[in-house]
Amino acid sequence: MSGWLRAVLLSVLVMTGPASANEPTITVMQFSDLNGWEEDDHEAAFQAFLETCIDLKDPDWSSLCAVAQHQKSGRAFFELFFRPVMIEDGTPALFTGYFEPELDGSLVPTSRFRYPVYRMPPEAQRVSVWLSRREIETSGVLSGRGLEIAWVDDPVELFFLQVQGSGRIRLPGGKMIRVGYAGKNGHTYRSVGMELVRRGVYALHQVSAEVIKNWVRRNPVDGSELLHVNPSYVFFREVSQVPAEKGPLGAMNRSVTTLRTIAVDPEYVPLGAPVWIEKGGSEPMRRLMIAQDTGSAIKGAQRADIFFGTGDEAGKMAGTLKDPGRMIVLMPIQRAYAMLPEGEE
Repeated sequence: MSGWLRAVLLSVLVMTGPASANEPTITVMQFSDLNGWEEDDHEAAFQAFLETCIDLKDPDWSSLCAVAQHQKSGRAFFELFFRPVMIEDGTPALFTGYFEPELDGSLVPTSRFRYPVYRMPPEAQRVSVWLSRREIETSGVLSGRGLEIAWVDDPVELFFLQVQGSGRIRLPGGKMIRVGYAGKNGHTYRSVGMELVRRGVYALHQVSAEVIKNWVRRNPVDGSELLHVNPSYVFFREVSQVPAEKGPLGAMNRSVTTLRTIAVDPEYVPLGAPVWIEKGGSEPMRRLMIAQDTGSAIKGAQRADIFFGTGDEAGKMAGTLKDPGRMIVLMPIQRAYAMLPEGEE
């Protein structure tokens, strides 16, 4: 049984509140309860939904995808066939951002391009936990085995390419290759930003991807040690068959859409589902997104990572985002009401 379905079934018993700390609280809402719903561009969300709904195998979802192919109005489709469902696990909502990095690289090693982007070695595929980041980078265990996809010129950018899970590499002459997530070494992700906070280098509100990059570059020895604090190591595969005008592949192996895709925790939110977000902070956001991706740091019912697009500007916007709010999943109407205790339909 999938994690999100387990959560849905548990919710039938806890409509008025969780019976234990492990059970989510479910609230079925109306579209009039969604702040800013009427002002959103529902057609943009509808097109993003169509990108991945064809891969949904559950009968409730696949039947809705078939209906969607003949709809003329995205808003009418969502309002007719879905109901908003708030899923809460007791942890406040947190929105962060992610993006597709662009790195400079080469298909052959040079004095400039010295840092390899690796495919996953077969021995790492056969075990649940393999060597740590430190062991991989200091032992030379991957060197000379033909596992290199490309070489890049900046180890810090390579580290953040692994954090993002996908990216584009700009080769000499301007040609681009795209790499996507192929697997990891099985170690739990550990935030180097939180490590800098723990050491007292920065306060929590000061930490961003750019701040971390600059600190590592100013302190190359200590910076290298800092990156090794995160034992998780990501391997890649080349996905250059994805057109340049489309986004990178997400967890559903389909292109994600700028400012319409979010990464979620599939233990609570089914991949492919529409999700209404109400993000607070200095630049509030009210819009319908599609849950098309996941992330090792994205855990919890009210946790989401917003995809901001490709390149440095997208990276700047994504790297500073740490905002509160709330997120509401749009569930097929029959499934939403099936969650209610008997007599409340």
